[in-house]
Parts: sequence; structure tokens; C-alpha cells
Amino acid sequence: MDEKKRQRYLAISKQLAELVGGRKNIQGIAHCATRLRIVLENNDVVDQAAIENLDLVKGVFVAGDQLQIIFGAGLVNDVYEVFKEYTGIAGMSLSDLKTEANKKMNPIQRIIKALSDVFIDIMPGILAAALLTGLSGVLTNLDVVQNNETLYGITRLINISSGAIFGFLPLAVAYSACKRFGGRPILGIVIGCIMLSPSLTDAYAAAQGTAEVTTLHIFGLGVDLVGFQGGIIVALLMGVVTAKFDIFFEKKVPEVVRLLVSPLLTTLVSAILLFTIVGPVGRGLASALTGALVWMTQNLGVFGYAVFSGFQQLIVITGLHHIFGAIEAQLLADTGRNILNPLMSVAIIGQGGAVLGYLSRNYKDARTKELCIPSFISVLFGITEPALFGINLRFRYPLIGGCIGGAIGGAVVYFTNLAALGFGTTVLPGIALADPANNGYISYIIAHLLALAAGFLITFILGGFQKQPEAVRAPEQQKVKEETIEKSAEDDGLYAYATGQMISMEEVKDSTFAQKMLGDGFAILPEEGEVCAPVNGTVSSVFDTKHAICLISDGGVEILIHIGIDTVNLQGKHFTAYVKDGDVVKAGQPLVSFELEKVKQAGYDTVIPMVFTDPDHQPDISKMKMRRVTHGEKI
Repeated sequence: MDEKKRQRYLAISKQLAELVGGRKNIQGIAHCATRLRIVLENNDVVDQAAIENLDLVKGVFVAGDQLQIIFGAGLVNDVYEVFKEYTGIAGMSLSDLKTEANKKMNPIQRIIKALSDVFIDIMPGILAAALLTGLSGVLTNLDVVQNNETLYGITRLINISSGAIFGFLPLAVAYSACKRFGGRPILGIVIGCIMLSPSLTDAYAAAQGTAEVTTLHIFGLGVDLVGFQGGIIVALLMGVVTAKFDIFFEKKVPEVVRLLVSPLLTTLVSAILLFTIVGPVGRGLASALTGALVWMTQNLGVFGYAVFSGFQQLIVITGLHHIFGAIEAQLLADTGRNILNPLMSVAIIGQGGAVLGYLSRNYKDARTKELCIPSFISVLFGITEPALFGINLRFRYPLIGGCIGGAIGGAVVYFTNLAALGFGTTVLPGIALADPANNGYISYIIAHLLALAAGFLITFILGGFQKQPEAVRAPEQQKVKEETIEKSAEDDGLYAYATGQMISMEEVKDSTFAQKMLGDGFAILPEEGEVCAPVNGTVSSVFDTKHAICLISDGGVEILIHIGIDTVNLQGKHFTAYVKDGDVVKAGQPLVSFELEKVKQAGYDTVIPMVFTDPDHQPDISKMKMRRVTHGEKI
């Protein structure tokens, strides 16, 4: 690094240190291929707008309690070294930095983050099932479907498909929780299978008293052989327990018998704890909470109604909301009216309003839209798991807004004496169940609109107090120049660097790339795990974790190839580099190989963006046709 550059980076470092609250506010620093990452004692003192205007800065945002400042490939390495030297703070690995960030969280924040991490992996399945459930509910109520053999058959298949994931949700949760806490995911699946074993009495049938329960006696302790259908909290706990035992036995069991003995002991001990301690305790706590909420609706008037509808969706997190079916059936048998159905319905739409409130605060972020829109659609048909686990619980303040919206809707239900004449459907399909007495249909609509509006408004207001936005700022706020040069990509001799389908940069599911903060370019959805040189040129940088590589073409174009999204967290696992800094390469020459399926199984998007990082050297992407290409093919 020459002295002129060092002085420039030193000036940036001095300003940056001041804008983040001084050296004493900095707890740790690290960097990835494009971003300087800083963990701070107090994020509230950061002047984010001023940082965005610093020399060479292309973007700023906060993610995972880290302040992330985008400088770009290669440049970030030099800025990091000077910043580290100026602040006198030892650099960290990315994993150490993540650990440091987690230390800042209080126990409740850690629990909520863990919940979010667990459910993020299984969100696609929950979303699919939720939308299928809504579709099934609509089709089932259509006379044309009931009177047509083919349509009826298709609707039944949709119904079966939609119920599958929710029926086996504890298994999916146990798998994801075990994986999240460092255990082997297959052992989480095994525990999930035990929880839902057909040898156990169905939990819903046992709750309604329609099935006989077998009780074992172990050391004088009665153990009921009842399944854990809907036992989400129990599944979460068991995923953690299984992971910890797996890690423990993998360390303690001698290597010569580890393969056989370690998983045996993990499964056996975890299963015993499931039936003797974890399961009963989890069930007892959740049942007590459910019973308390029902008692309030029957004894505390409007306050009880508001509290029930305000907190009912928290029961969904435990998975015990299904038990309300038995209570609703008893209410109908005793009184002919079901007061719980409209209360649960406004609680659901309140969470939907919160989703819209969060979306309105982050509408420029493509990934937010991708998650919020289908989540809200599923809410309209009475399914909130995607909204709860994917958004509201994850970001915390939307959950608060949704609960307040539900509480307001509950008060309206009380004052209008609204009830249902059945149970099983809510929100849009649920209007068919509303008791028409006393303008019941109109009251149903008003209660839902007020709950939706309140959930939206409270969430939108609370979002304004979030100093650090979740979404990356829009491109125009990054002041990224998109100047082009006369020398086109074709003139420079550009070739496909991987085999697969080309897509535009806007389609990449990562804001940094999609909003072109690092520059323009395109991406390839790879069909095999090999990345080759797209040009004749020189390797300027191979990142330590081998997931990113920088080149300079013979024509002077700076190029970043980034393999996957967030794959820096793999720390080089599954990647092999064939070149090093300074190597001269020819177009089509292998640069990096990676184990495509293993990276996918680890939960990472394997899209490979290629970015032209120099704002003064931007080839014309508009002339390129997005198509399937083979590596080495002229683009």
C-alpha cells in the first residue's frame, strides 16, 4: 500500500471512528469480501447518514447487531488494516465477531433470535402449507367444487398437502433447532419422529377424551404415552437438548466406537427426557397459559376479551392453539354460540396489519416484499405462522403492534356481542361462521378492519423509533455512481464463468447486490460447482474463505465474483481455490471449485453474482441476453 492511499484510508478511519462514537464504543471489528463489520457497545450514537457520505463508502446498514459498511472487494481489506491500526483494536474472525455481537443481547433477545434462526430455515415449507390451506378453505366452500368429481378430488389433495407440514411441524422444528444449536440435524429428525410416533396416543384425541392413554411407571413416575402434535415449544426444547447431548457425546465417546455409541446415547437420553421432564413441563406451562386466557374471556368482561385477542397469537408460537378446537366445540354444545372464534380471528388479522406496517417501513427492500406479501396473504385465510415466525417475532416490534391490534379488535367483539355459529375457519372464510344476529356480519367486518388498521398503525409508529433500519437503504441513497465507459464487455472478451442460468443483478436475493451498491453486473444460478475466469487478466485478490475472488481484466475492468450469499460464514468449508493473488489467468481457466449440494444443504443460496466494481469502468450490461450458459461460452 503506497503512502498516498494509506493517508486517504487513515482520514476515512479517523472520521469513521468519530461517527461510530469513538474508540471506546467499538467492541470488535472484522471484514468479509466487501464489508467492514463493527460491533459497538451502543448503536444509538452512530451517525449513519454521515457515514454514508464518507469517502469510498458505498452503503451502510445494520444486520445481526453489526454495523456493516460497504467499501467493495479488495478496498475493504486495506481500509480494515488501517482502521484496525488506528483504533488499536485487534481484528476478529467473523465467527468471533458474531459471538461478540450476541453477547450484547439480553436473555430475552437471545431467545427471540434463537426462535427466529430456527424458523427461518423452515419458513418456505410453512409458507407453502399456509397458502395451500387458504386455497383449500376457499375451494371447499364452493358449490361447483362439491358437485364436480375432478375438482373435489383436486381439492382433497390440496387439503392433504396443506395439512402435512402443520401435522409434522414439531419434527421440522426439532430438526431446525438441533441444527441451529450445533447438533447433527438427522438426530433432530429422529427426536421429531419419536414425538409424533404412531405408537403414541394422538395429543388432540387425548385432549378431547376420545382416545385411551397408556401410562407407564418408571421408577415410580407415571409416564403418559401421548404424542406431541402441535408441541412446538417442546420441539424447540428437544432440539436444543438433542444438540447439546450430541456435542457432548461426540467429544466424550472414544473414536473407535463413536459412530455407533454417540448417536445411540444422544437419542436414548433425549427420548427419556422428552417423556419424563421436557415434555410434561412444556405442556404444563403452555396449558396453564391457555387456560388463563380462556378464563379471562369468561370472567373479566371487555378487559378479558382484549387480553385474550391480544395474547392469543402468542399461544400459536407454543403450538397449543389447536386445543381451542375442543373448547370451541364445548361452547357451541353448551350455549350455541362460539365467542372464541371471532376473538382468534381479530388476533390473526392484527398480526396481518403488523406485517403491512413493517412492509411499509421497508418497502424498497426486495427480500422484505418477498416474505411479507405471501405472509399477509396466508393471514387472510387464518394462517399466521409465516407472519409470526418470519417477520413479527423476528423483528419484535411488529409482534407488539399485532398484539395491540388484536386487543382492539377483541374489544370491538365484546361491545358488538359478536360470536360464531361454528369453528375451524377465520378471517376471510370465517365470515361465513359469524352469527348474523345484531348485524353480526357488519360487526365482523368492522372488528377486523379496526384490528388490521391498529396493527398496521402501531407497527408503523414503533418502526419509526427503530434507529437502525433493517433494510439496506435504496440505491439513490448510497450515491453510487453508475458511469459507463466506451469499452464494452464484448470488446473486453467476456466469457461465462459458470454453467447455469444467467439472471439480472436485480433478481439476486441480497440487497447489496440487487441494489447494485458494489456496481452493476449479472449473476448465474449454478448447475455445477466450478467457477472459471470470465476474462483474460490478473487475480487481484482471493478471499481467505475462498468464496469470493477479484480480478482485473487486461482491458482494465475490475471484477468481483462472489460465490453464494453469506457463504463467508462457512469459513472456507466446501471451497477449493486453484489460484492465488497475482496469478495471470486466461478466460475459462478454473479459479475455484465448491461442493454445490453441500453448500445448499448448509442452507445457503448458491447464486454467483459477478460485479464490475469500478464505477468508472462499467461495461454495458443491457446488451447481454439472460440465458443458460456453459462456462467458457462467449457472452
